[in-house]
Amino acid sequence: MHPVTRSSPRLGLRELAVQDVDAVFAIYGSLEATEHLSFEPRTRDQVAHIVARSITSAREEPRNEYALAVVERETNEVIGFGRMALDPHQQRAATFGFALRPDAWGVGYGLETVRLLLALGFEDLGLHRIWGARSPINEASAKTMAAAGMVEEGTIREHIFKDGRWRDSVVHAILDHEWSG
Repeated sequence: MHPVTRSSPRLGLRELAVQDVDAVFAIYGSLEATEHLSFEPRTRDQVAHIVARSITSAREEPRNEYALAVVERETNEVIGFGRMALDPHQQRAATFGFALRPDAWGVGYGLETVRLLLALGFEDLGLHRIWGARSPINEASAKTMAAAGMVEEGTIREHIFKDGRWRDSVVHAILDHEWSG
């Protein structure tokens, strides 16, 4: 499926473009924004490579990855990044993740982003199961996924190596028949 366009009252999901590098860097290059993510802040060159790879993978057939810009509809400004990757080891399943610029936190954009990604997975891609993992101390993400109807399933022990040490991840998932749109 290309191109992806999906919207909620305040946000939209769209394909990444070359001109989005600086906006994505504002997220992936930020120590604050990546605090609970699975990687250290990226350099601008690394982000440019991620965006270029995402643009290329968007046109692959079959498409297995959806790396998308989260856009504030009123300003048309990129405020986040969402990703869904089909799982080759599970039928009709995908993992997802999202990150927003810190100045976009606290106003419900996280929940809107998760709902947009889940709608893409269930309504457009016909998935059965979507799951995501979070840092155990990321309570905002836990609340967001629960509010979207996702169920906390358990902990993957020492799943991520970051800041010189191993960190667990907490898994949340939702099934197609649990999705209410």
